[in-house]
Amino acid sequence: MVTRRTFLAAGAGAAAVAAVAAKPRDAGGPYPAYFAALNMALRAQHIDHPVLLVDLDRLDRNIARLKKSVGVAPAKGYRIVVKSLPSPGLIDYVAKAAGTNLFMAFHRPFLSALAALRPDADILLGKPMPVDAARQFYAEKRGGFRPETQLQWLIDSHARLLQYQRLARELGVKMRINCEIDVGLHRGGFASQGEMAQALATIAADPQFLEFSGFMGYDAHLMGLPGFLAEREFPRVRERYQGYIDLLKANHPAMAARPLCFNGAGSPTFQRYEGDAMLNEISAGTCLMKPSHYDLASLAEYEPAAYIAAPVLKRLAHTRLPALEWSAPLLEGWDPNMAQTYFIYSGNWLAEPEAPPGMRPNFAYVSSNQQGLNASPAVPIEVDDFVFLRPLQSEAVLLQFGDLVALRGDKIVERWPVLQAGR
Repeated sequence: MVTRRTFLAAGAGAAAVAAVAAKPRDAGGPYPAYFAALNMALRAQHIDHPVLLVDLDRLDRNIARLKKSVGVAPAKGYRIVVKSLPSPGLIDYVAKAAGTNLFMAFHRPFLSALAALRPDADILLGKPMPVDAARQFYAEKRGGFRPETQLQWLIDSHARLLQYQRLARELGVKMRINCEIDVGLHRGGFASQGEMAQALATIAADPQFLEFSGFMGYDAHLMGLPGFLAEREFPRVRERYQGYIDLLKANHPAMAARPLCFNGAGSPTFQRYEGDAMLNEISAGTCLMKPSHYDLASLAEYEPAAYIAAPVLKRLAHTRLPALEWSAPLLEGWDPNMAQTYFIYSGNWLAEPEAPPGMRPNFAYVSSNQQGLNASPAVPIEVDDFVFLRPLQSEAVLLQFGDLVALRGDKIVERWPVLQAGR
């Protein structure tokens, strides 16, 4: 018979075992060789503020992987997503390496800049814009870029199409119209064949001011679904998209016979369309930078190619919390990764510490001025060394550091200004 004392002793023992198992292990250590070389390179160049690094060797390998995928017969066009690579120099580098002049723009200032910088560009809008954005674009347009043949406005509803039609007539311009399909993401776009038929009829009836250029269907929802649901959903995505192509062919065979843009996929899903003839082009950009939000099975062979490097401003022994200084021995006794505190230049980005290993933000020092990070005694870096952080995404993060710093090996070879987000 189990006595009460025996039961309590067993419970206490189990609790002690659980506590020991839960106690954090020392996760710290020196830089891996890759980051040690980057640290030396940045210090040799006297970098004195946070920078966004682009590893050109890794980027080259990612571009080669993407080219191989889109080259699977029937080959598809590759459209560069500008918001994910928001720098003219970086865009030019990728365009040359990938052999493409196709671009997708999501921001009116970026669209205007791209048209001025790349007069040969073929541009598809990645989201429907307010009609006043189109008005502003035509007011600013300069140079040899010809919107009537090189630009596709994305339209998500018949009501928006009518707005654009009125603007086209007002300005006396012809607009190419690409219709956004809701293939299952459910954040807008044409979701019924009836509304699409109405839009196609409106375009066909006004050839002086409107021209149908194709369809775009983005299937990013597949990225967030469990594997078995994604496998079940993908055929439905294709079925929805194909249904609109069939509608176009049935109702407007002459329009369907022209060269059209059937764009789809994105970084998480483009590889699903290898060998698939339904789409004739895919869009991607983030996979080339591989931020941590894109650590997906479909992108397992792609390499992280962008890091934030922030100088260490202060290195302090212990973890001293404001008004709770007495807690330092308890915190460090429980978690060896709180044995020292580093403060870096700026911080609080959409990014996570990558190197040295074991560094993590301190909840009391979350700051965009001096971010506090804790580390174990095994982390040996000093003031003026760099902490490397990996972005969660590439879009806004790449715009926060001024010129991008491009490296080949451990040598800085380019500094690329970024696009201006507003004017």
